[in-house]
Amino acid sequence: MIPRYQTILFFILLAASLVMGVVLWQLLERHHQRLLNGEDSAPTQAPLVTPAEPATLEAANDADNTLTAEVQSLPLPQSPGDRARAILNRLLALYAAPGSTHPVPGGANGVAQVFLLPAGGQGDHRHSGPELAVVNLTSAFAANHPSGLETETLTVLSICATLRANLPRVTEVRFLVDGQQRATLAGHVDLTRTYLTAAALPAAGVHP
Repeated sequence: MIPRYQTILFFILLAASLVMGVVLWQLLERHHQRLLNGEDSAPTQAPLVTPAEPATLEAANDADNTLTAEVQSLPLPQSPGDRARAILNRLLALYAAPGSTHPVPGGANGVAQVFLLPAGGQGDHRHSGPELAVVNLTSAFAANHPSGLETETLTVLSICATLRANLPRVTEVRFLVDGQQRATLAGHVDLTRTYLTAAALPAAGVHP
């Protein structure tokens, strides 16, 4: 024989299940009716569209070991670090495109972050003096980069020159790969040193 308290508990659970079923059915009906009426729960305000701005890309050319300025119109974020990342990824997208003058496969999103710090390691983020840009490359970009002193040098110098052209306060550049220090880009160019953007002279010939 089933104890009386178990019988009572069974009917309580049964009643709760019936109530929950009715509530869920009503919610589904309301949602269905809103769809029929053309209602949408998404925000009615259109998302903000970042206006396009001119950016200078110092593109490398393997044929004569030079950098050539190319101005493009890009939607750029307000944050300087995010702007630098967007510009550099557009530069690397040029290298990943068919017929590139400096082919680097899969480099379109090769820059994960760009951090801007006071040059010389002093001061704070609110300073207005020279800046050090720390460019964090992805391991996929480094792994796919062609090996060779000239081609690696052109990539590094084009990044430095592009930063200098768009963020004049950036005077120094350091490189990381997936947030870690790496000895070389693809076996030749030193990534442990600090590069001076003033040494990346576009359109004047680069001779590693």
